[in-house]
Amino acid sequence: MSPVTRVFITGASSGIGAALAAVYAQRGAQLALLGRRQDALQALADSLPGEHRIYAVDVRDRAALHAAAADFLAAGAVDVVIASAGISVGTSTEYPDDFEVFESIIATNLNATVSTFEPFIAPMKKRGRGCLVGIASVAAVRGLPGAGAYSASKAAVKSYCESLRVELCLSGVKVVTLAPGFIRTPMTAGNPYKMPFLMPVERFAQQAVRAIDGGVSYIVLPWQMRWVARLLALVPNRLYDYLAVRRQRKPRQVR
Repeated sequence: MSPVTRVFITGASSGIGAALAAVYAQRGAQLALLGRRQDALQALADSLPGEHRIYAVDVRDRAALHAAAADFLAAGAVDVVIASAGISVGTSTEYPDDFEVFESIIATNLNATVSTFEPFIAPMKKRGRGCLVGIASVAAVRGLPGAGAYSASKAAVKSYCESLRVELCLSGVKVVTLAPGFIRTPMTAGNPYKMPFLMPVERFAQQAVRAIDGGVSYIVLPWQMRWVARLLALVPNRLYDYLAVRRQRKPRQVR
């Protein structure tokens, strides 16, 4: 890829989004930092080298998200767009109240990925280059008990990004899907179960940016989880069910 100079990142308030922003800022890129928390975005922007734009937006608000994209595009072409906003909460179909939580997870993790990419595709196709980055998960490989909404949303992101990659493959626009395993972020801090191969978010961000630079279509990080994901895909349902049913579950969002 050509040198990256302008990057649009959602979910930049913390976690993976903030770590990716730090890597790109150190490389001299100008960033659009988008997230729900104005104070966290401002603190991040102040801590990074260079001048950056912040947008306090809930990614579920498609019109506001598109307005932020239009504002950043008005100042120049965008090289990389990263749809990093995401939430993870335990859900159970047994409880009807969880349907609203399910909708929120799908809206944030899947629908907002589509909304994030929409404004940038036509300008990137016109230039004949650019990169769209979606965040899937190892949880997309097999459905996890107590995480039906999260697993479904990330599996959908993986399939959506693959469809988009094929749609754009002759345009010069790349689509990269990152599938994190367990990454040390606020999202994983409250997990009540063991997290094998837990990876510092800073290291994840460095490796992710290298994958984006290379236009890698799909990658699981860290590398150990890449092998776990491959093995999980091959495990027969009966054995998977026997093992997964004993797994501790992420807490539900109690109302």
